Formats: sequence, structure tokens, C-alpha cells
Amino acid sequence: MNGAPLLAWASDHIEVPLPEGHPFPIAKYRLLRERLLAEGTLEARHVARSEPAPLEWLAAVHDEGYLERVLDGALAEAEQRRIGMPWSPGLVARARAAAYGTAMAARAALRHGIAGNLAGGTHHAYRDRGEGYCLFNDHAVAIALLRAEGAALRPFVADLDVHQGNGTAAIFAGDETVFTFSVHGERNYPALKERGSFDLELPDGTGDDAYLAALERHLPRALDLHEPDLVFYQAGVDALASDRFGRLGLSHHGLRARDERVFRWCAERALPVVVTMGGGYARPIEATVEAHANVWRAARAALAARAGAA
Repeated sequence: MNGAPLLAWASDHIEVPLPEGHPFPIAKYRLLRERLLAEGTLEARHVARSEPAPLEWLAAVHDEGYLERVLDGALAEAEQRRIGMPWSPGLVARARAAAYGTAMAARAALRHGIAGNLAGGTHHAYRDRGEGYCLFNDHAVAIALLRAEGAALRPFVADLDVHQGNGTAAIFAGDETVFTFSVHGERNYPALKERGSFDLELPDGTGDDAYLAALERHLPRALDLHEPDLVFYQAGVDALASDRFGRLGLSHHGLRARDERVFRWCAERALPVVVTMGGGYARPIEATVEAHANVWRAARAALAARAGAA
């Protein structure tokens, strides 16, 4: 793993038309990529454009009828309301590209130790429906693809978005080979939580110290219990105190400490890590971009440390 590159996939070249004033910060993906390239955390030669995921990849996870309605623009009004975005060809292409990026990053992580997607973390998508800005479940798509290839047979999803990964938990319910670990806000979306392998619900205003203590108490133990061969890190930054949809009250310092711990615990167990972005809705948007950038800075430092220890 000496000199391993930090590989990333991006899908912000695909435009998604949203109504003016829509709460989803679609610009954060481009802004993040530009910042990471400008500061040297990522190199342009190591950032690939995501292509639309092949339909057979999506069909391995999502129900045929749901896929047909999405592709044909035939979603019912209630289905579009659950997703929270108006249907458009761009929305479908971008969602397919996000799934592709996570799948490719997963393959790369198995080779290089850490790789990621400058998108993804679409953990609210179920087999038969989308929810919460999520059309397809990129983690599930990547896991299905790797399994078909005979790789990553005991994946672990470390979901630290402030919202529970309800779709991911539901998709893998009863599958003991996949561990779904979620630390999220007790009173936050979704109102009805699914049951994952491990769920920790935290009260509003938890703050840095209590959050980090809870993570340290539970995540290393869960990794040891499951003995995974690949970790998907859903590194949502909506636990930030300034986030519109988060309530946990974490600072940038607390989120950086979270990221550093996750990468360290995985490195201690020689576990490859796939990074996906997840949520982040702070105002101004620069706060969200900075928090996402910190995830990638921690990934870069962790990859360098792995190379130095090799």
C-alpha cells in the first residue's frame, strides 16, 4: 500500500434542475471537489467522473416496478414528495452516477485501503421506494456488486449521518453478513426508525464530548464483533451545530475528531474504507463544504499513515 493514491469519483458534472429556494444544497458537491483539488487533498488525475450505474447493478437491489417508474418519469406524486425532489432526467442520471461512484470507490478501497465518492451516502432509499433526497441506495448497490464478484463478503456500514440510514437498515434486515451501524438524532428524520444491526439514538444538543464518548464506546466493539472485510463510512456532516436539519450540536472540531477516530479504528484493524458524503445543510454553505472537506483531509492523513506503516 506504499504510496497509494487517494482515489475519488465525482458526479457534479451532471446537472440537476431544482426549483429556486429548494433546501437541498446541490452546489456543495462541486464546491467540495474544487476545494479539495485547489488545496491538494485530491489530485485531478485521481478524480474520475462517475458514469451512470448500469441498470443491472440497480436491479440487483431495487424492485423492478420502482426502477421502471423512476426511469420512465412515472413516479406518483406521493412518491416524489417522499423523495423531496422533482423528477427529471438529470436527477436520475445523477443518482445513477452516485451509485456508480460508490461501487467504483469500493473496488478501489479494497486495492488501496481508502477511496471515496464525492457524492453518495443515499441511505434513505429502500428497495421499492426513494425517500429523503435519495433515489437509489448506493451502499446496497456497491455491496451487491462486490458480492457478485466474490469480494467484501462481510461489509460494515458505519453511518454517522444525523439521520438514521433507514433504507439501508431495511434492505439488509435479517442479513447477518452485513452490519448496519447508525448513530443518529433521536428526534430527527425519519420519524419512524428501522431496526439495524446497531442503532444509537442521541438527544438534541448532545455536543462533542458526549458524542465522541458514545462513538468510542460502541463503534470499535461493533467492528470487532462483526469482523468485516470492508467498511462503508457514511460521513454525513449534518450533526454540525449550524446545520438546518441537524440537532446534535457538534462543532467542526468534534466532527474532525469523529473522522480521525473512524479512520484510526479501521486502520488498527487493517480494514479498507469507502468514504461517502451523506447529508450537510448548514448555512452558509461554506460551513458544510468545510466539514465535508475535513472528512477527506482525515482520509488523506489516514492513507499516508497506512503507507508509512506498511
